[in-house]
Amino acid sequence: MTVDDENEGGAPEPPAYPTPHHEVDHTAEPSDDPLAIRLEQLILGADRRYTPFQAARTAGVSMELASRFWRAMGFADIGQAKALTEADVLALRRLAGLVEAGLLSEPMAVQVARSTGQTTARLAEWQIDSFLEGLTEPPEPGMTRTEVTYPLVELLLPELEEFLIYVWRRQLAAATGRVLVQAADDEEMVDRRLAVGFADLVGFTRLTRRLEEEELGELVEAFETTCADLVAAHGGRLIKTLGDEVLYAADDAGTAAEIALRLIETLGHDETMPALRVGIAFGTVTTRMGDVFGTTVNLASRLTSIAPKDAVLVDGALAEELSRTGEAPVSETQAAEEAAQAEKEGRQAATYRFALQPMWQRPVRGLGVVEPWLLTRRPT
Repeated sequence: MTVDDENEGGAPEPPAYPTPHHEVDHTAEPSDDPLAIRLEQLILGADRRYTPFQAARTAGVSMELASRFWRAMGFADIGQAKALTEADVLALRRLAGLVEAGLLSEPMAVQVARSTGQTTARLAEWQIDSFLEGLTEPPEPGMTRTEVTYPLVELLLPELEEFLIYVWRRQLAAATGRVLVQAADDEEMVDRRLAVGFADLVGFTRLTRRLEEEELGELVEAFETTCADLVAAHGGRLIKTLGDEVLYAADDAGTAAEIALRLIETLGHDETMPALRVGIAFGTVTTRMGDVFGTTVNLASRLTSIAPKDAVLVDGALAEELSRTGEAPVSETQAAEEAAQAEKEGRQAATYRFALQPMWQRPVRGLGVVEPWLLTRRPT
């Protein structure tokens, strides 16, 4: 999209919302390739009708605000090319309407545009790079991939659109339930107590030098898929993946601990995977645009970096929380004493899911001295 304005006579005026050249490619132009145009019309369901200025004016939105929305959604500047559709106009009207109605502030509307754009951009890239690429192999000799793409997109588009809406509504319902129902007060809706875990592949940098690109891609995909499945299955939330590392969160310490040990156990049985290490911290976390921030997150990351191979380190707050909820003994000595007393009284001794072993205190950059605890699964 563009920030170049134009007056009623059509002469361009200086940019209303300049952006540094390193952020936006000001030479970007929409493709004139006939197949690309046909695919664009199929996907968007409309023809190119407007320049960015015309679209903003038709939507009743200032060019400055339109540019902020478009850039937030991740679209490049296109000068004054006639490349926009009725859908672009409608999207501008909707966002501006939410602001005018007082339902969203202008900065919040820009955040909505940015978070939606970033999430869907990654999804679209994945679908094109992996999904469509695998399905558009020419079925007959002499056919090209491009000849297969159009009818395939035509068939898949409505189904993928409906599925996307379904998953989004499901995720929205789950997130609303977590935040509104579990939050004790309004402050907890923004700053909440969560368990945050990092899982990191050991020696990944060396692997990148040894493996072929395709092999490395398959390893990363298998790692991310396994982590995503285990995190979801056991009640956590995958926050993001970083190639050789995943970040997840859970509402309670026990869930985060179970996920960590499951990751170690599952990936440890996969001979194609490097060793794994996990760090978990428990405390107040700031959530923003689906991500998590704060000292708790930083501590979890530091614990991961010092964790032994195929092991889980947790901070004192998570260890204390596991003890408070009865999922781990305060100490092994106490557990042994409790078991002996229970046997003496002829009753069943308390059972624990996890065991905690205090490690040496050590300074952690930016966080002072911490006492990590080694988390293991308690024998049954």
